[in-house]
Amino acid sequence: MAAVTMTGITKSYGAQRVLTGIDLTVADGELVALLGPSGCGKTTLLRIIAGFAAPDEGTLTVGDDELVGARGSVPAERRRIGYVPQEGALFPHLPVRGNILFGLPRRERTADRLAEMMELAELPAHLAASYPHQLSGGQQHRVALARALAPRPRVILLDEPFAALDAALRESAGREVTRLLRAAGTTAVLVTHDQSEALSLADRVAVLRHGRLAQVADPVGLYTAPADVDIASFVGGASVLPASLQNGSAQCVLGDLRVENPGPTGEGRVLVRPEQVHLRPAAAGAKDAVGVVTEVRYFGHGAQVRVELPGTTPLLVARVAGAELPAVGDKVYVEVQGPVRAYPGEAPA
Repeated sequence: MAAVTMTGITKSYGAQRVLTGIDLTVADGELVALLGPSGCGKTTLLRIIAGFAAPDEGTLTVGDDELVGARGSVPAERRRIGYVPQEGALFPHLPVRGNILFGLPRRERTADRLAEMMELAELPAHLAASYPHQLSGGQQHRVALARALAPRPRVILLDEPFAALDAALRESAGREVTRLLRAAGTTAVLVTHDQSEALSLADRVAVLRHGRLAQVADPVGLYTAPADVDIASFVGGASVLPASLQNGSAQCVLGDLRVENPGPTGEGRVLVRPEQVHLRPAAAGAKDAVGVVTEVRYFGHGAQVRVELPGTTPLLVARVAGAELPAVGDKVYVEVQGPVRAYPGEAPA
């Protein structure tokens, strides 16, 4: 296995700049997720690592080997990098054994190597003769990853591998693939636009925005201390309210809130996560209720509730238990539990 180091990676297609000055290191054995909306440059960066595209500027090393630099670019087939595209892209005309052993030199296509990879992927031996259409979605993903791992690559790249799966299968396939990567000890880079997938699977998350790295952090750090309000809103959802900041507190429509990152003063914004918001029914006829429920989205285990606040445009988002659902039009008192994160600068009009 080996670390991946990117320095100053820049890429344009004609007049369109896709990547600008990407500096990122993926440690040996680490799984890093490249997270961002469509068109932010995630897949382009993955293709540059794989050798399917060349950067205009910058260097790329894997371990001690410079793959892109002053001496040119090492061809994709000589990089020892595995690639798992969307949906796995198994060969439909080959059985499981043929798919797994496909990338190996003929002399290494042995029963022992097949058995080793089947065991690592927790695939029953009898499935070796099965064809992709006879497998479940989760089994297909494990076969695709076993095929990528069979040549003993130094790095595995996964390009939106679960995009076509339904929610339940997506979650289980993610767990299986992560377990397989951990068992193999492989350095891996995962491209995704799904923030929950990135937070739950990766050791660190690199957020790409307009071709630049906006923040790189472990999942807890990214969620609890986003670098700006745009990242906060993209990762996990949040309510962003205008506030007056001073001495570790924030005065906003919800009253005086404690700030977890004292320092900013003056006009600014505060970040309130949905799980911090506690709603209580207002007494009948109450005129001082803080907000009015405008939307309730029920998910079985709970619901997402939007509350209109007086005198401010942003809606407050809360998560509530399924047994405590308010109704649209209800007046509610709002309590924010715990400190909020503050960001200086006036809220945009």
